[in-house]
Amino acid sequence: MDVVPAWAPAVGFTLLPHAGGVLGSRITKKKIPVWYESLQKPSWCPPNWVFAPVWGTLYTFMGYGSYLVWKELGGFNEKSVVPLGLYAGQLALNWAWTPVFFGAQKMGWGLVTLLLTTGTATATTASWSKINKTAAYLMVPYLAWLTMASALNYRIWKDNGSKK
Repeated sequence: MDVVPAWAPAVGFTLLPHAGGVLGSRITKKKIPVWYESLQKPSWCPPNWVFAPVWGTLYTFMGYGSYLVWKELGGFNEKSVVPLGLYAGQLALNWAWTPVFFGAQKMGWGLVTLLLTTGTATATTASWSKINKTAAYLMVPYLAWLTMASALNYRIWKDNGSKK
């Protein structure tokens, strides 16, 4: 008798990235009306309402991709250390951005965090591409968004460098 239903790992892996998003949203909800709205932003900055559905979609994609890699490699084992370790590292960096940028209002350090996230997410995608192409393809929209987010973070930092 199976203790865990067959679908449970897929659901767990898919939902895991959302945990950081939910916790981060508590910080952003406090800081957007007071601090973020006061910042000068470029004309191409997405409206605030876009961020939650985009991040929800990206977290779902990367979470399901991590499940595909985990399943393909037979779970947590020696073969999965690098691809899932890279994934965990980029996810931790991703989750760290909100407390750095919004919580501490450190725009420059937010950019550093984003660039590290992008590099680690790129390495994750490259490692996944050798294991499961679908998992790697699920990371592509995330990489594109990270690129835009890095450019946006840079522009906000440069245009508002003295604002805390």
